[in-house]
Amino acid sequence: MPDDITVTPLRRPPVRQSVVVRSDRAHTFDVFVRTLGTWWPLQPFSIGGEQARQVVLERQVGGRVFETWDDGSTRDWGTVLTWDPPERFAMTWLVTGAPTEVELTFAALAPALTRVAVEHRGWEALSEAQLTAACALPDGYAGGAFTQGWALILGRFAAALASEAAHPGPRSPGGEP
Repeated sequence: MPDDITVTPLRRPPVRQSVVVRSDRAHTFDVFVRTLGTWWPLQPFSIGGEQARQVVLERQVGGRVFETWDDGSTRDWGTVLTWDPPERFAMTWLVTGAPTEVELTFAALAPALTRVAVEHRGWEALSEAQLTAACALPDGYAGGAFTQGWALILGRFAAALASEAAHPGPRSPGGEP
C-alpha cells in the first residue's frame, strides 16, 4: 500500500428512534424522567431480569441511572452527562460492554404535540464481539437489536403517557376526576 493512503475505520452509525406524543414538551419530559421506573419494560430491558424491580434516574448532571433488585442491591446503567429540562438529557450507557452514550430530546411540534427522540451513539468503543453479543434482544447492535429495543421502549413510554392523560391525577371519593 502506498505511504500516502490513510485508512479510516468505518464509523458505526448511532441508533435513532422517535415517537410523537399528544402532550406538551414540559409535561412529556417530566413524565419521562419522573415515572421512568413505572413504565420502563424491565423485562427484558434490565441487567437483573426477573430480580430487577425499579429503575431510577437522578435528575442532575452527575446523577446515577440505576436499577434496584429484589434484595435492595443496585446496578448502574450510567451517569447523567447533560441535564437541560425540558429539552434534553444525555447519559453514559454502561450496559453495552463498553460505555456508549444515550441522548433523549423533547421537541415541541405544537402546543400539545411533542417528538421524543433517542440517539444511542458511541458504538466505536465496542469490539466486534460486543457489537454482535446478544443484549436484551438477540444479535446486539450489529443485528439491529438496539434499534428494535429503543422503538419498543419509546412505544411503552407513549402508551404510559396516553394512559396518564386518560386518567390524570387521583380521583375524588365520588369517582369524578
